[in-house]
Amino acid sequence: MIPLWLQAGFWGLLGGSALLLGAAIGYYAKLPQRLIAAIMAFGAGVLISALAFELMNEAYKRGGFDSTAIGFISGAAIYTLANWYLAHQGARHRKRSGKHQPSEDEDSGSGLAIAIGALLDGIPESIAIGISMIEGGTVSWVTVAAVFLSNVPEGLSSAAGMKQSGRSLRYIFGIWGLIAVVSGAAALSGYALFSHFSTEVVAATIAIAAGAILAMISDTMMPEAFEQAHDFAGLVTVCGFLAAFVLSKLGG
Repeated sequence: MIPLWLQAGFWGLLGGSALLLGAAIGYYAKLPQRLIAAIMAFGAGVLISALAFELMNEAYKRGGFDSTAIGFISGAAIYTLANWYLAHQGARHRKRSGKHQPSEDEDSGSGLAIAIGALLDGIPESIAIGISMIEGGTVSWVTVAAVFLSNVPEGLSSAAGMKQSGRSLRYIFGIWGLIAVVSGAAALSGYALFSHFSTEVVAATIAIAAGAILAMISDTMMPEAFEQAHDFAGLVTVCGFLAAFVLSKLGG
C-alpha cells in the first residue's frame, strides 16, 4: 500500500501539473486576451467556492471560530506583505497575459521575483491538499479538482504574459515545472508535518491557506480578469463558483 504522505505528494503534484498544462496553452495557442481573462475569472470563482465550502468549513469544524478567524486573517496578512514586497521587485503583473510584465532588461531581477511570486501563489493551496488527508486518510478530491481547475488559467495567463515580455521557452516551462514539483512537496509536507499537531493548529493552518488564497485571488487573479473581460467578469466568476459548489455537494 502506498504511504499516505506519498499519496499527498502525488495529489499536490497533480494539482500543480495543471500550471504546466495552462502554460503550454498560453505559450503555443494564440488566444484572445479577453478569452484568457474570462478563463481567469472562472478559475477565481472556483477557488473562492472551494475555500468557502471546503477549507473554511473544515477549519471551523476542527478548531471553531478562534482558530479559524486568527488563521484566516494571518494568512491574508502574510500573503499581502510578501506580495507587496515582490510587487516592488518586478512581480506585480506575474499573472497578466498582456504586455504588463517587465523584461529582464527593463527591470533587472524581475524574473526571479516572478518565479518566487508564482511559488508564493501555489504553496498555500498545495498545503491544504495535504492537510485534507489527515483525517480519514483520503484526499478531498473537491479541493484537488478546484486547485487543478484554477491552476490552468493561472499558468495560461502568466505564460502568455511571460512570452510577451520576451522570456524564453526554457525559463517559462522551467518555472512552472519547478512549481509543480514544489506543489507536490508542499502537499506532502502538509500531511507529514501537521498530522502530528493539535486539532487547533491544523484548523488554523487550513484557515491560513484559505486567507492566503483569497488574498491572492483579489491581488493577482481578479485584476487580470476585470481589465480584459470587465463586462462579463462577474458572470464568469459566478459560473466558476457554481461549478466548484456543485463539485463540493457531489463530493459530500
